[in-house]
Amino acid sequence: MPIFYLYRALTTLGGPVIDVLLRHRQRRGKEDAVRLGERLGYPGLPRPPGPLVWTHGASVGEAKALLPLIKSILDQRPGLSVLLTTGTVTSARVVAEALPEGAFHQFLPVDKPAAVRRFLDHWSPDLTLWSESDFWPNLMVAAGQRNKPMVLLNGRISDRSHASWRRHRGLAKRMLSGFSLCLGQTDRDARRLAEMGAPQVACLGNLKCAAPPDPADPESLTQARAALGSRPRWLAASTHAGEEALAGRVHRALKTRFPNLLTIIVPRHPDRADGVAEELRGQGLSLARRSEGWPEPGTDIFLGDSMGEMGLYYRLSTIVVMGKTLVKMGGQNPLEPALLNSALLWGAGMTNFTDMALRLRAAGAAREVADEAKLTEVLGELLGRPDMVADMAKAGRLWAEGEGAVLGRVLNALSPYLDPLGPPTPDAHPRIGRSGTDRDG
Repeated sequence: MPIFYLYRALTTLGGPVIDVLLRHRQRRGKEDAVRLGERLGYPGLPRPPGPLVWTHGASVGEAKALLPLIKSILDQRPGLSVLLTTGTVTSARVVAEALPEGAFHQFLPVDKPAAVRRFLDHWSPDLTLWSESDFWPNLMVAAGQRNKPMVLLNGRISDRSHASWRRHRGLAKRMLSGFSLCLGQTDRDARRLAEMGAPQVACLGNLKCAAPPDPADPESLTQARAALGSRPRWLAASTHAGEEALAGRVHRALKTRFPNLLTIIVPRHPDRADGVAEELRGQGLSLARRSEGWPEPGTDIFLGDSMGEMGLYYRLSTIVVMGKTLVKMGGQNPLEPALLNSALLWGAGMTNFTDMALRLRAAGAAREVADEAKLTEVLGELLGRPDMVADMAKAGRLWAEGEGAVLGRVLNALSPYLDPLGPPTPDAHPRIGRSGTDRDG
């Protein structure tokens, strides 16, 4: 039996188990109880009249990368509607206020045939724009069978995923055969998509480079800068377990040279903040939490335990160490701090953004540190050399701003699929600029 049919049978017979798992996730806060029906394919809204473009981004990063594209599509073709689906509660909360008029959010249905059928029957999209690598066999095959164009945007095939799909070439080809065009983030991603069976591939750049950085509340930013003053500081951004303790040890090592040093630590998951605070205090470090106000002059660690304020934290330091790289878990996207004039450092675990990382290092905007000792050494060098930090930050900002032209290229590639749904207005032009890239927000 071909693996797709085996998968389909298992997800059909296992439907009740999937429902139980969904409710378990709901109890843990990982599903929206009010909108749980959407995960089972039941619509939370009526379908708007006229042509509908369906866009999908798995989580926060993917969804944010789609926002400039969605805005440009609606600017150019106001007669269209855009549905954005995501799979996480956090992403739904982030995009809720960011979507422009004409666009709306729903949760992606779980990948069991009945849920997929309900979803597609109701929304009946005229064009599907899928992003990155959130591949769900039942959903993608069923959507492809409806004979409406599908385009993969920002396709990313990691080394691990590539090895897995090579073992299941038939399933990969079955999923990708419904796409009219697959755009890889990098040339390597495009080649891998072609190997997997995509009928037409290209590389126009990384769409995440067109996304503006998160804003910062001006009042909070002013208060924070007043509290921090001219203290030397660095930011450990989006950290994971093990990295906070490492940052604490680095702080202690550097404090002998920089007695007024402040280390800002922002865990990727704020619900870990209590444990992180206890761990750092156990090292003898004084600590302040964002949820309790701003740090006092003698505070060692400022713990960012709030949601939705990365734009604020990035603007508070011109030296940023990317989390999820010191523990070799893949890394976080370095584009946003680059746009906000930060010198960048990361560990050997930066494997999720290999191409971007290589290009930022080649531009002189970033450095890789092999271990804790090297991080301490390089941070000490940068803290003592503001001129070097400024040069790295400028190089990163110029590189990131130059990459923003990818949005115009992607919009041009989508024109053959968008034009039949609604021709662009006479004065339409791609929205390729950014706003809010300065550190003042």
